[in-house]
Amino acid sequence: MRIAVIVYPGSNCDRDVHHVLTNVLKVEADLVWHTDGNLKEYDGVVLPGGFSYGDYLRAGVIAAFSPIMREVKRMAEEGKPVLGICNGFQILVESGLLPGVLMRNVGLKFVCKWVNLRVENNETLFTKRYTQGQILSMPIAHNEGRYYIDPDGLSELKKHNQIVFRYVDADGKLSERANPNGSLEAIAGVCNRRGNVLGLMPHPERASEPILSPTGATDGLEIFKSMLNLGD
Repeated sequence: MRIAVIVYPGSNCDRDVHHVLTNVLKVEADLVWHTDGNLKEYDGVVLPGGFSYGDYLRAGVIAAFSPIMREVKRMAEEGKPVLGICNGFQILVESGLLPGVLMRNVGLKFVCKWVNLRVENNETLFTKRYTQGQILSMPIAHNEGRYYIDPDGLSELKKHNQIVFRYVDADGKLSERANPNGSLEAIAGVCNRRGNVLGLMPHPERASEPILSPTGATDGLEIFKSMLNLGD
């Protein structure tokens, strides 16, 4: 597979993702500037973390109107994997590719730390290497990561199994303390109905090498392996 990693003004995790894909997983990946208009040569796309356009107006909203998003939407419609990480998640919701919104953290402060996640849906293109209910460790680093959706939208998410990750404690239980940003029902990541578009606030690329993890775990790597349909 060949993966495009989209670069916006203000992206700062693009090279991290590119490193994991090319140096850790040994697959072909390119950094693609956001004004480029063609992704037909690619089998999947990653919208990385950072602060596109300096989060001006609202995180991800300007990038959602970038020329490259026409191609990203086309790939999503074709069933190809589209992964949005942190700011990439914000861009996906602002573009309408994923439901809901991402608001300021409940404490109105930037939060940067490792968190525990529970796998709620292991049937997406990105989570098939996990088991249902598996507890993962990944870092977060965001100021606008509080996921919200109206009651009808939440009902639809649950009906179609679109909640992919939730913030939990080390025992896998939901608690206010384990929810780092006040997200509705501790939601950390959601997908579209087809399961080929995923947005999550935690950074799997920063949990893909033992040297980066406080425990040596590489829980985030399985997202990329699943996306690429790689075997062991």
